[in-house]
Amino acid sequence: MKSEEIKVLFAQFENASVEVEGVECWSARELQELLGYSKWENFSKVVEKAKESCLNAGQKIGDHFPDVRKMVEIGSGAEKEINDILLTALFHLSTATLKRKLGAPNNRPVADFLHTVNLQAKDLASGMTSVNVQAKDLKGAAPIETEHVDNNAAVRKMLLERGIVPEQLPPAEDIKKVERKIKSDEKKALANI
Repeated sequence: MKSEEIKVLFAQFENASVEVEGVECWSARELQELLGYSKWENFSKVVEKAKESCLNAGQKIGDHFPDVRKMVEIGSGAEKEINDILLTALFHLSTATLKRKLGAPNNRPVADFLHTVNLQAKDLASGMTSVNVQAKDLKGAAPIETEHVDNNAAVRKMLLERGIVPEQLPPAEDIKKVERKIKSDEKKALANI
């Protein structure tokens, strides 16, 4: 799988997120479709494994996997209430929270304000995913998503072991300001020739 396809899948994943009480989360039912699971019963097994990992990491399952109910259409305009689970971005700040912390405007990508180490860590995890997708001949969204999550977790673990907490790194200088400064410096340099 090409890195462009991974970027598309990642964008779809990010676009499916919602903020509930200031916490970024996803509907398990929506992720089920996004990750290519046709049956809720199969995807709920994946969620149960994620709950086990959450518990093993010393986190409270209820904080990251609250049970909810939602209404869905069942045909001819009728609706039915079904079980769902909200999934949080375990161990991560929501995008909105991260933007507030970094002082990033809502209309700008958070990446424009991330510390260089954060960007390099994301690039490393994405690169690992690209290599492993080809090496392991992974097909479909679900195994690729699992690979991507595993690689991000591995990179994060390495950073933490080295005493680097990504959320605590200072914000980078606004990339747009840096670009304007470079253009200005180039113009001044050309004017002095």
